[in-house]
Amino acid sequence: MLTAIWAFAPARAQEADGDTITVSLITCSPGPEVYELCGHEAIRIRTASTDSVWNFGMFSFNEPNFVYRFVKGETDYRLMGYPFAWFLPEYAERGSTVVEQELNLTPDEARRLRAILQHEGIPRNSYYRYNYLKDNCATRIVDKLDSVAGGKITFPAKQAFPTWREEMRHYHRDYPWYQFGIDLALGGGLDSEIQGRDDMFVPMEMMKKVEQATLPDGRKLMRSQRVLCEGRQDATLPPTPWWLTPLFWSVVVLVLAAIVTIMEIKKARIYRWVYLLWFGLLGLTGCLSAFLVFVSEHEATSPNLLLFWLNPLQLVFPLFLWSRRTLFLPKAMSYVNALVLTLLLIVWPFQSQSANPAFFPLILTTLLLSVAFAITTQNPRYISGLEHRPRTVRATARKKGVRKASSKSATRRKKK
Repeated sequence: MLTAIWAFAPARAQEADGDTITVSLITCSPGPEVYELCGHEAIRIRTASTDSVWNFGMFSFNEPNFVYRFVKGETDYRLMGYPFAWFLPEYAERGSTVVEQELNLTPDEARRLRAILQHEGIPRNSYYRYNYLKDNCATRIVDKLDSVAGGKITFPAKQAFPTWREEMRHYHRDYPWYQFGIDLALGGGLDSEIQGRDDMFVPMEMMKKVEQATLPDGRKLMRSQRVLCEGRQDATLPPTPWWLTPLFWSVVVLVLAAIVTIMEIKKARIYRWVYLLWFGLLGLTGCLSAFLVFVSEHEATSPNLLLFWLNPLQLVFPLFLWSRRTLFLPKAMSYVNALVLTLLLIVWPFQSQSANPAFFPLILTTLLLSVAFAITTQNPRYISGLEHRPRTVRATARKKGVRKASSKSATRRKKK
């Protein structure tokens, strides 16, 4: 089916070389899926006999190793051209508002744009390395318009958001867990100042700027604007209840950690299952964080100060907690955590990377458990318990053996 779509649009477009060509930008408002939260942008090209859409946002979850390639930053999207009649119903069905902005291009500019899209729509030319911030369905269109306009189009310089992260948070505001994951994975590069055209990586912001943009010769870029589909006022999911947000649950985790800390210090006892679960989770997440910082090609994953908290070294606790011979490793890690996390919390307000509010209770949870571990393992009662525990186990085993032998002797006597 995809091959048929690729083949159809260029062939039909070529039939209309003598026709008047109308070029429009199609902006679709956000939908309910996480990859729809910033909306979508496409190009519509019409002649007397054809009506096609050119879409730079095509991808497939069925591509080989899609998840790994996505995490590594090697996700390839593609350009596809197909009948506009196939495009609109999808967005109307999900409730998105669809706006068409007809562009003020000359016939030659329109034909050059169509020729570029036809060439890049050929299957062997259609793939490109997707970058969420700087090379996506919206920014690609701006680049194509520049190429046919004979120079850079002038867009309004005023920025609605100070940084990339703030712009993303605005459009993800009702999806706190999704934004929590983004704040976890993407580091300080996401907090750099937005300049020039940067904010147009979001199609909704691009639509606003197109209204006032001018071509290199002074012409207005937009000729007219109309709504093709009214849609719902907001097709995204409703706001997440406060008791289901990451911040609420991170505070719950902190309270539970405080209770465990008090009990450990008071009873001179380490609850190993707590360290297995918590530091195992931190360590595995830290492996992903390290991969994103040192291996991934994703924009803005490095540097990431959270790596001082989320790193593979946290796996020292669940791996080496179970033997007296290796206990010195988690003890050393508890001191490292206590020092590093304290410094991290002190330094954070004075650096540029922005953190999700839910991070701080979780960092404090790690700090509390580390301090409790360091204090408890130095407690003489805890050390004494370690020294006597093996003897107790052996003595218990001997007693059980004596009881079993006695019961067997008694059974033999009764039989006799």
